[in-house]
Amino acid sequence: MNVTTINSPVSITAVGFGRNMTAYPKRMEWAGRTYCFVDAGIRATIRRGESLASTVTLSDGARSFCLRQASGQWTLLSVC
Repeated sequence: MNVTTINSPVSITAVGFGRNMTAYPKRMEWAGRTYCFVDAGIRATIRRGESLASTVTLSDGARSFCLRQASGQWTLLSVC
């Protein structure tokens, strides 16, 4: 599996809701392209002092994306 580290801000243009009304991205714009996610994977929430961040893995059917949300901003961490 070839993992590419990105660490770049992205725009989330649509969200869905999972169990317990937890929001997760459904559509993302990055590098001039739009990606629609078909599957949500593992989600983790991290607390560091007063700050709270969460990471989630998503798939568009061909690739897997790892995203982090902190302070209302989404960051694409990696693509594989």
